[in-house]
Amino acid sequence: MKLGISLPVFTADVSRPLGIADRCAEIGVDGVFSPDHLFPPVFYPPSGPDRPALEPFTLLAAVAARHPSMAVGTLVTRVTLRPTGLLAKQAAALDAMSGRRAILAVGSGDRASLPEHETYGISFPSVGDRLRLLEESVTAMRALFEGRSWPGGECVPPMAGPLAPAGAPELWVGGLSDHVLEIASRTADAWNGWGQDPEAFATSAGRLRELADGREVSPTWGGIALVGEDRADLDRLLAERDARGLARDGLWSGTADELRAFSGRLEDAGATWCIVLPVGPPDRLDLIARTLRP
Repeated sequence: MKLGISLPVFTADVSRPLGIADRCAEIGVDGVFSPDHLFPPVFYPPSGPDRPALEPFTLLAAVAARHPSMAVGTLVTRVTLRPTGLLAKQAAALDAMSGRRAILAVGSGDRASLPEHETYGISFPSVGDRLRLLEESVTAMRALFEGRSWPGGECVPPMAGPLAPAGAPELWVGGLSDHVLEIASRTADAWNGWGQDPEAFATSAGRLRELADGREVSPTWGGIALVGEDRADLDRLLAERDARGLARDGLWSGTADELRAFSGRLEDAGATWCIVLPVGPPDRLDLIARTLRP
């Protein structure tokens, strides 16, 4: 199972995520990933359009130029934010720049995405329309990545192509609903279950295999993690987090030994990537890598 690190993007200081990417390359992390937000959403306080957020393809291109041996990917970019042809062009260019190591993980977005769309005048369709757009976008982009034209569909207009420079990043679909698992099983190279516990991940991965019916689609895991050297260290970090008023919702927390066991259960369920967004002190990145890449 490969180890990925999700970079911090809610900053105006690009040296911070680039420095983390540099360290990831030094300690043997397999890839770095970036979320795709126009500003921090409500579950990453402080939120709002006055708060900074780095653009993912720009950031990942900078990482690829510095570390061409490391995978770079989005996790996830919402298909509502860009025309499908533009998204395909950006992803193909990133793949070419990274030595064919790019990953394009896409999703449909949820209600937390609405403020970003409203702020920048971007249409935010209904759930059903977003799911249809998700499936059609992945299908259309795969056609372009393979050098074929896209004849057009209900959501994505015809696109003749070609993409130059050519690129064919891995296509992942992220999301937890059965509808998303169905789309991933039909169209994607991999599926990502963000924030799931091992039991839920194993259930989703099993459902994915059932739906794929022999088609190869890899399960991957991603999530936010606070890791302590031992129980006392973890208790201290959690107390500090509580004192700052930071929520524990959506946060995995545990000791290094517990992270190792958690990772093993994900791998047993078929996970091919474990992608961690570390929180806490800066040295947690090294602790996670030592634990999962001894």
